Order: sequence, then C-alpha cells, then structure tokens
Amino acid sequence: MPDVSRLSQVRARLDLPVARRATGLLEGRHRSIYKGHGQDFDDLHLYSPGEDVGDIDWKSSARAGIPVVRRFVSESNLNLVLIVDTGRSMTATAPSGEPKHEVAAFCCALVAYLARDRGDRVALVAGDAERLEQLPPRASTQDLETLLRLLSRMWTTDDPAAAPANDLARLLDRALHAFTRRSLMVVVTDEARPAPEHEPLLRRLRVRHEVMALQVADLSPAGTAAPVADVDGTLFLPPFLASRPEIARAAADEVARRRAEVAATLRRRQVESTVVDGTDDVVHRFVELLGRQKRAGR
Repeated sequence: MPDVSRLSQVRARLDLPVARRATGLLEGRHRSIYKGHGQDFDDLHLYSPGEDVGDIDWKSSARAGIPVVRRFVSESNLNLVLIVDTGRSMTATAPSGEPKHEVAAFCCALVAYLARDRGDRVALVAGDAERLEQLPPRASTQDLETLLRLLSRMWTTDDPAAAPANDLARLLDRALHAFTRRSLMVVVTDEARPAPEHEPLLRRLRVRHEVMALQVADLSPAGTAAPVADVDGTLFLPPFLASRPEIARAAADEVARRRAEVAATLRRRQVESTVVDGTDDVVHRFVELLGRQKRAGR
C-alpha cells in the first residue's frame, strides 16, 4: 500500500477560509518577530472572509466604504521549530478515543502544512529519555513528508509500556542550543507538560524565540464503560470503580489541578498554549492559539 501523504490529509480537512485565516495569522508572527526591516508596507487590498480583522485598516476602510486590509512584505521567511515529545505518555488515549500520538501527529502535520504554504522552513527536535532526533529547517513538501514519517516511526510501538519515558527537558535544551536564529518554537506534548521543572528552560527559550504549546489531553479513566489501564502498567481501573461518582469527581479535580499548574507555568513565561481532545479539535484550537499569540505580540 502506498504511503499516504500527511500534508494531503491536512488539506482535505481544512476549509479554505480557515486555511486563509491560519496562514494570515502565521504572517502575523513575522510582524511580531521581525520589526522594522523586512516589514515594509506594500499595499492595501479588499478584505476576504477568513482574514484576521486585526489587519483591517479602519481609516482606509472608512474612506472606501468597504473593509480594506493592510499588506506587508517580509524580507526573510520564518524558521518554525517543532519540539515533539515522543515519550511513553503519548501512547495513551485521548478523550476522542484516539491514541494521543495520532492527535499529536495531526498537530505536527497541520503546522507543517501551514508553514509550507507560507514559504517558511520547518525544523524538528523530537525524542524522549532514550531517543533524540533533529532535522534542519526545510521547506519542500518532500522534506516535510520525511519529517512527519520520522515522527510516525518514533511513535510506532506494539507495547506502550515498553516505550521510553518522556523527557521534555532534553528536547527544550537541544532546541535552545541548536537554533540561534530567532524562530517560532511549537512544543507538542501532553497536558501534564511543560511542568514547573521545565520553567527555567522555557524562560531561556523565550529570551530568544517565540514559543507556543499544543498539548494533547488524557482520557479520564473515571466514567468510562471499559476497563482502563495506564501506559506505565501501574494502574488498572475496573468498570465498577470507574463508574462511581466520587471517583469521577476526584479524577476531575486532579485533572483541573494539574492543568492549572501547567497553565500557571506557561503564563509566567508568556507562552500561549491550547489543549486538544482529538484530531477533530486541532484545527479550531490551533487557529485560536495563533490569534491569541498574535494579539499578545502587539
């Protein structure tokens, strides 16, 4: 069976207005990161559905009687670095019922697809406690397909419990030292990370780069009809326990506490983030994230 294009799968799930809006928001990262040189005003054009309303020139629009958008030219394209956690927790199940690594893979494919359409170059730092893979910035479709296939191989395992442990600190440290040119760093991990212990590395990354995080949520073992075993092999929750209301409440409280702790860490370091539940959730959440990141950069 021929290998299916990951980028084509993304294109098939993107509506044109959404794709335009997301690409426009990535352009906004150019204006946020590279101020002055390379951001010269080019011209005005009519507003199209899906474009960011934040780019509307309201004075020109009032004179013309129709919405008009400012367009800028960029001197150089952006390096976008995917920092991808391939550790054991990514083999668990997302709330959508999909393996978390499948959701993470779609996140990576979406970012790569939008960056390619912008003409930006995509680099990769991926790994866990035992493996570390790095690919230099590339922009061609073939190179990005190679990047996505590499991630797929790293996540493929017959025994989730045998997969290497997570080590996000190792990935953040490699990205910090490997990429000196100011870039947009997109961290793809699970909802338990980045944790407070990662804050010093995040702080150093934010000095030089723009950073955002895409986090894949965990399926709660409480309230499910089937028995649940975690990927570490240390917990097995039978249905008669999982269905008890007090256990469901305790599990929900713990998830809320953990998410709040991670969110506080990211907020202190001015890193915008979003938590996704499944592949159907990714496009909307990512476009929303880009919008927040663009507004924060103004």
